[in-house]
Amino acid sequence: MGESQFGSYLKSVRLQKGISVNQLAFDSGISNAQISRIENGLRGIPKPVTIRKLAEALKVPYEEMMDQAGHIREERMHEVPAWATHKDKRDFKKMLEEDGEVMFDGMPINDADRQRIMDVLTGFFWEAKQMNKHKKPHDSDNLPKP
Repeated sequence: MGESQFGSYLKSVRLQKGISVNQLAFDSGISNAQISRIENGLRGIPKPVTIRKLAEALKVPYEEMMDQAGHIREERMHEVPAWATHKDKRDFKKMLEEDGEVMFDGMPINDADRQRIMDVLTGFFWEAKQMNKHKKPHDSDNLPKP
């Protein structure tokens, strides 16, 4: 789904709920200018944290809105290993959503750098989960040597 399609989806949900751009801006904490740019396809697909604010303000399931934005399907789900359990996926989602400001040397990092860091963390997360699955007490003889 392209950004204009997501914008159309957002606008149709907002209109269906009878909410003005200004009201949505107030309820979500996202500027009305940014909402207008999203709806008119003048801004890229919003980040998950923005989508969560919009979904909560519009009382739409976050997963549905993320799916409409193409986030979960294309960006994240293909990275989930086949062996991951429901609990593993929940833990991963929790890690991604801990959305504190990421700082480096006292300065917040930009979105591109943050995305690169999240991609690296995604790899480390699944690597660690997989290693933990292999560390059963009776399997210790079969562990690969460092």
